Amino acid sequence: MKRFSLALIILACSLSSFAKEGMWIPSLIKNLVESDMQSMGMKLSAEDLYSFNKSSLKDAIVHFNGGCTAEMISDEGLLLTNHHCGYSLIQSHSSVENDYLTDGFWAMTKDQELKNQNLYARFIVRIDDVTKSVLKGVTDGMPEAERQAIVDSNIKVIGKAAIEGSHYEYIIRPFYYGNQYYMFITETFNDVRLVGAPPSSIGKFGFDTDNWVWPRHTGDFSMFRIYANKDNKPAEVSDDNVPYRPKYSLPINMNGTKPGDFTMIYGFPGRTSEYLTSYAVDYTINKQNPNRIKMRDISLEIIGDAMSSSDKTRIQYAAKQSRISNAWKKWIGQNKGLIANDAVIKKQELEKRFLANANMSIPKYGLKYTKILDKYKTLYAELEPYAFSWDMFIEIYYYGPELIRFGMNMEKLNPDKLKEEDVEKMKAALKGSAERYFKNYDVETDKKLLSAMLQQYFLVLDDSLRADVYTAIQKDFGGNYEDYAASLFKKSNFTSLEKVNAFLDSYKGAKSFKKIQKDPAYQLTMSLYNNYQTKVRPELVRLNNDLNLLNRTYMEGLQALLPKDKKYYPDANSTLRIAYGKVDSYKPKDGVVYYPYTTTEGIMAKRDTTKEFTVPERLAQLINDKDYGKYADDDGTMHVCFIASNHTTGGNSGSPALNGSGELIGLNFDRTWESTMSDIMFDPTICRNIMVDIRYVLFIVDKYAGAGHLVKEMNLVE
Repeated sequence: MKRFSLALIILACSLSSFAKEGMWIPSLIKNLVESDMQSMGMKLSAEDLYSFNKSSLKDAIVHFNGGCTAEMISDEGLLLTNHHCGYSLIQSHSSVENDYLTDGFWAMTKDQELKNQNLYARFIVRIDDVTKSVLKGVTDGMPEAERQAIVDSNIKVIGKAAIEGSHYEYIIRPFYYGNQYYMFITETFNDVRLVGAPPSSIGKFGFDTDNWVWPRHTGDFSMFRIYANKDNKPAEVSDDNVPYRPKYSLPINMNGTKPGDFTMIYGFPGRTSEYLTSYAVDYTINKQNPNRIKMRDISLEIIGDAMSSSDKTRIQYAAKQSRISNAWKKWIGQNKGLIANDAVIKKQELEKRFLANANMSIPKYGLKYTKILDKYKTLYAELEPYAFSWDMFIEIYYYGPELIRFGMNMEKLNPDKLKEEDVEKMKAALKGSAERYFKNYDVETDKKLLSAMLQQYFLVLDDSLRADVYTAIQKDFGGNYEDYAASLFKKSNFTSLEKVNAFLDSYKGAKSFKKIQKDPAYQLTMSLYNNYQTKVRPELVRLNNDLNLLNRTYMEGLQALLPKDKKYYPDANSTLRIAYGKVDSYKPKDGVVYYPYTTTEGIMAKRDTTKEFTVPERLAQLINDKDYGKYADDDGTMHVCFIASNHTTGGNSGSPALNGSGELIGLNFDRTWESTMSDIMFDPTICRNIMVDIRYVLFIVDKYAGAGHLVKEMNLVE
């Protein structure tokens, strides 16, 4: 990596005082943080960021298939998002003959762009405060279930009226734990085609080793194009569609950034929990995260051994391993950050001040807030075993041995739920599902996962919340989980494609379902599932209703009793938000300071023969020749990634990083490991989001891939 002067590093470190936490609703920027943003370097007005009456930045921001963010970068519907956001789509078009994951893909004409099924791009048309209408009929002291029923009913009426006579849709979400509600009117396009993606050696450079890590050198981007009908309205996938003409597309800045520059992230952050009490944070640190990490330690070790044993298994489990390890690594970093920053102690200090102010404010608020912390303490003591059981159920059922989830598929043949005339159709569907499932399945790996993870699962659960199958394992196998797994896999009809197809061929309807009920894999699945449904879920629902009321009251109390503590932004909930900060270095530990940029020198320094750090020969040649063209920085280097103090989370993947003029400077794709705690506690001195420099993106598109025609569509600002 390039060496920078100590003076610049010190300057960058001092900028952390300008970092601002929060994910702000765009329609509220003017009244809440516009002046603050402008004092930090924003040259725009709040109306430039969000407007219903004219085109604005918000019209370029896209919710990409519900889980990521994307942005419009041309007037011909060209859309930019992360490589990892488009990964499954790239994979769906890949084959041995056309391995786009390995080689990349670039459509040199619009005719070559690849259609996708079940992919959508959603825009926000407007945002309305509908709190008063949603809470109509709600009264204090009303049972939580009754309150929610009224809210749900009101939401349907409000939403239906808002979109009547249009092609729009609506989303109404609670904010501040249900103290406020906002409606988002949306426009959704379903014809979104793959335009370009670099090879994974660029788009995922560093893979799992570099995930959540800085310094970073990943070209994490892919490109799509939205298509519409000839009236520029949403339409289903069709050859008759034409490129969408967006209301606004982002200008692209070619000058880069320097330490201290204003930045903002515009997107759809998924979920944060910034206002948790000390009881919740203590549970996260000391019980939830350690046990989730342990479950994934077990699975990742087994899967890692399997992947190293053969190329076939490596390919089969690559995506699964990545899915499991992503959160695993995040939780480890989150715990380290929360512990190092004394998160529980800081929450307790806040609660002491809250209680003191509550007692002093009895003349104004009565006893409304004085007993709430005692209620939290009592409730969490009762809630913890059920919440923990749910956490572990997620790990075993959704991220554990795949046979458990596959066994649930056979429940679709239950004659109580399936009409006799639909049996053959369901059998055909299950055969198709089985073929896809077993393509990426290794029976010996799953057997080891079942044995090891089931043992750990039952080890940590309260006795009273264990499923019946636990007793059977103790009785019939002496508590030996390897013997149990061996017996199950030997006797089950659902452990290979051949056995599944043979069973389905012989299946004759309701009478045959008894064979399914006797299958040990099905019995395991249903034992775990029914145990959750009967022992855990009812109590979890009841206690969470009580928790919802406490959270709503506590949130209200924080704003009323401690108004000068901070501007209380709402937690992320997959709705449109703006975060802002500065390009900024940070100090992760004693004696170490990370500069906020990386360059292509770091790519070559990391280069080796492993899959994670392979560098394509063409890219290596361009770097060695310093053939960067107009995409180089003023000093002649090629910047790859940079960090800033914007408050981000999952769902911000693909979000545009914008400068003070609203020009695209980068593409958000990750956070540093020390920043993973920011979902619960944001520390401006160390929390940093990671972005790929837009100039590196264009360099790859133009100089590496030879797809300069795409760059010509864009509005480049020199």
